[in-house]
Amino acid sequence: MELRQLRYFVTVAEEMNFRRAAERLHIAQPALSQQISKFEKELRTTLFERTTRRVELTDAGRVLLDEGRRVLAEADHALAAVEQVAHGEVGLLRIGFVSSAALRIVPATMLALQKEWPGVQVELSESTTDRQLSAITDGILDIGLVREVDRADGIVVRPLTREPLLVAMHSSHPFAARESVRLVELRDERFLTFPRGQVSRLYDHIAALCHHAGFRLEAAQEAVQFPTLLGLVAANTGVTIVPASLRALHLPDLRYVALSDAQAVSTVSVAYRADRQQIPAIRHFLDVATALDLS
Repeated sequence: MELRQLRYFVTVAEEMNFRRAAERLHIAQPALSQQISKFEKELRTTLFERTTRRVELTDAGRVLLDEGRRVLAEADHALAAVEQVAHGEVGLLRIGFVSSAALRIVPATMLALQKEWPGVQVELSESTTDRQLSAITDGILDIGLVREVDRADGIVVRPLTREPLLVAMHSSHPFAARESVRLVELRDERFLTFPRGQVSRLYDHIAALCHHAGFRLEAAQEAVQFPTLLGLVAANTGVTIVPASLRALHLPDLRYVALSDAQAVSTVSVAYRADRQQIPAIRHFLDVATALDLS
């Protein structure tokens, strides 16, 4: 039994008319009659009682109509499921992200992805840039949202957004009321930083900016998490440099001031393994993420 034959039979049974059934199936009526006759011979039973005036189902035909509809519905469902997977409309997408992306970039991309492709399940995991790159190489992650990466072996890196770097300071700081400051003006400040071993890419980027401004970045105190750093700044223990997305964190007596240095920006990129870029779900994510206005 072929699905095509079963579909022909169900259509004739629903129409009870070979001409109308042939029109629905977009085939010639004689060809449809031949296919039904062939189907009955293969089943070794009569499915229709035919007269010159009407067509009626036999007992065997009525049983096959109920079962045939069920089989065709299940077949259609299976084909639709396969097509959804093939087109990336369902499936699991494993995405890593740096902690600073959790405040703006991750929510925006996840909401857009769920709206456009609700069948795609997303598994999110926070991790440092270097750990994400290793996980992408090993196939543990499909996509990474990373900072300050230009290139990586076997990995495609596509810039997603460039956001300004800000200096966070206590409201009593002499610069707190200003719209912007230059890095060179901060050379004598107590800098609070995250450990280089934890956030090496962003740390090195900020250290290079300080070097270009004529001084060396030296940490007066370290903290692993951005909220902790900002809490220490709010306690008036020093200043810290953070991406602009951290401005979403509000604390009493905490002020954010723009850095006017030309290169004082941080780049967030999408990273994925080069041999996996044709996977539909990854392409969908890239389409959604790059279409967002994250400026």
